[in-house]
Amino acid sequence: MMNIPFASVDVMHREIEDKMLAAFKRVYDNNWFIQGKECEEFEKEFAAYCGADYCVGCGNGLDALYLILRAYGIGEGDEVIVPSNTYIATALAVSYTGAKPVFVEPIIDTFNINPDLIEAAVTDRTKAVMAVHLYGQPARMDEIKKVAAKYGLKVIEDSAQAHGAIYKGVKTGVLGDAAGFSLYPGKNLGALGDGGVIVTNDKELADKCRALGNYGSDYKYHHIYKGNNSRLDEVQAALLRVKLECLDKWNQRRNEIARMYIDGITNDKVVLPVTDEGVTHVYHIFGIRCSERDALEKYLNDKGIGTNKHYPIPMHLQGAYEELGFKEGDFPIAEEISKTELSLPMYYGMTDEEVSYVIDAINAWR
Repeated sequence: MMNIPFASVDVMHREIEDKMLAAFKRVYDNNWFIQGKECEEFEKEFAAYCGADYCVGCGNGLDALYLILRAYGIGEGDEVIVPSNTYIATALAVSYTGAKPVFVEPIIDTFNINPDLIEAAVTDRTKAVMAVHLYGQPARMDEIKKVAAKYGLKVIEDSAQAHGAIYKGVKTGVLGDAAGFSLYPGKNLGALGDGGVIVTNDKELADKCRALGNYGSDYKYHHIYKGNNSRLDEVQAALLRVKLECLDKWNQRRNEIARMYIDGITNDKVVLPVTDEGVTHVYHIFGIRCSERDALEKYLNDKGIGTNKHYPIPMHLQGAYEELGFKEGDFPIAEEISKTELSLPMYYGMTDEEVSYVIDAINAWR
């Protein structure tokens, strides 16, 4: 029996160990740990990678989204449209501003927000749409932006799971007005701790986000906003610079693994994910659906195969959002996904033999 974890950074970190240690030593020897050259260079490099003009480092992906919303002046009495199927950080960013998250159902085949349902959720209080590129697949941005333009809404990309993903020839990060990326260790581009970035072509927004994340200060001891402390430190920035050079290679391997899964899994009890035409998925998560999800999960775990569930309790049924007054049945597609989604092992360093072991195990399950 093989033992295959759900995720692992072991192989990628061993391959770049010397460069990572050299990057750490560079920061250590320089004795400058916040707002220095490493962060400045990483911001330039990641902006260039996305095809953007500006990148602002911050503490984590949630802060990235929150700072964007605050910089746009979104707050009490406002509404922001978010998918009903996503990680709770998307909604929390809205809540932290004092605004209200408004849930819109996903397309069940892609897990991403359904653009056809957005317009019905727009009110005179709606200020923005948060487009989540869930699991690493870009949302249908042309359709989302068309609705947003009709009502004068900002389009903010939650790109926490989509580093390097491409929509119609354009990388995530520049598909809307601004984007927030998480650099959590398990992401396709992950730090060795928490981190995040804001990406935009809007200089005014970038400058305001930078100030808001630095105690509201535009220069030392001069505070123009009631800001936060949310900055990407020098150690993480230096390590991320090493990793960014490898991101496309790592994403390519994820695509190879995903293709093996899609071509190889033939069990008719399993529903495979669908990728839209014209996009490059980066498969942060490879999520299947199964009506007997829990039984399949136990079976795979018993065979040494690690799994995860994204996300077993939808946001509208979480205690954190009980004040919105939703009940079971209010967002049936999100609920269906929460009851049936199972995430398979997916990481750089996974061998073809390990992928085949997972495929064979699933196909043998009855």
